[in-house]
Amino acid sequence: MTRSAEPTTSMHPTPGDAPRPLRIGVSACLLGQEVRFDGGHKHDRWLTGTLAQYCDLVPVCPEVEAGMTIPRESVRLEGTVEQPRMVAPRSGVDWTTPMNSWSRRRVRELAAADLDGFVFKKNSPSCGLFRVKVYPDKGMPARGGRGLFAAAFAAAHPLVPVEEEGRLEDARLRENFVERLFAWRRVKDAFAGRWGRGGIVAFHSREKYLLMAHSPRHYQELGRLVARIAQEPAAAFRDRYLVLYMEALGVLATPRRHANALQHVAGHLRGQVSDAEQKRVLTVIDDYARGLVPLVVPVTLLRHYVELLDVPYVRDQVYLSPHPRELMLRNHV
Repeated sequence: MTRSAEPTTSMHPTPGDAPRPLRIGVSACLLGQEVRFDGGHKHDRWLTGTLAQYCDLVPVCPEVEAGMTIPRESVRLEGTVEQPRMVAPRSGVDWTTPMNSWSRRRVRELAAADLDGFVFKKNSPSCGLFRVKVYPDKGMPARGGRGLFAAAFAAAHPLVPVEEEGRLEDARLRENFVERLFAWRRVKDAFAGRWGRGGIVAFHSREKYLLMAHSPRHYQELGRLVARIAQEPAAAFRDRYLVLYMEALGVLATPRRHANALQHVAGHLRGQVSDAEQKRVLTVIDDYARGLVPLVVPVTLLRHYVELLDVPYVRDQVYLSPHPRELMLRNHV
């Protein structure tokens, strides 16, 4: 594992013990381990050099751990997208049963590790999440498959944030994925142990503008759910909240929805800053909405006023700092 620094996700951290670093599963070849069929690796330096500062990275190589050698004959998915088989095409060896059996065991082990997310290797017959080639008996391969281990993990842990390393080259997808990593940790912590209604109401209040920036529909539905918290069975409420919360953050935030959330935050400055300063803030938000500046610009300006004036309610909004600023993710969206 790669030990990391402690994450900082709030301007006003809650008292108590420092949180442990996030724990992220990663396809081992992305960490530079020479486990690929040809004895090579696919080292992703953003994972090991940047994200690892805030995470423990847990390597997993399904093919080696399931019993394949290094080097080895390459394997691929064959059959149908719905029920693919993992086959070594040159020798005809079918690895489907061993891989599925190992995947079930490994997924149970990883549940005990309490992962906050997983980064998979794209196009892999074991780890690919999206558009993995599946070769039919006749005809061209279909680009609709999912690696056997990735499919098993996603099915067993549907709320855990997952992504492929190739898609993380897209700035919006990268920012969204990291945002979800920290969000999943926060919401798990909120419901840990003997959680109470007051704590969940406070948690939901802090997440307001983050949820609005992603999905107003989910935000409204979550609000209705929280309003019924006293009438809902505790376990049913928790399970429903977790699903809606992670679904909401899985919706990519758009500049328009970000601008709406930023304007709501700016509204809390009214009466505490001059008219000229208020106009300046709204102008910068409009510049962001028009694509003239990145998201970090209006957020930094708002953070400045919120911290300077210690604005109630807004000072604790996760939206202004959903992940460490040092990652500079909002510099590119």
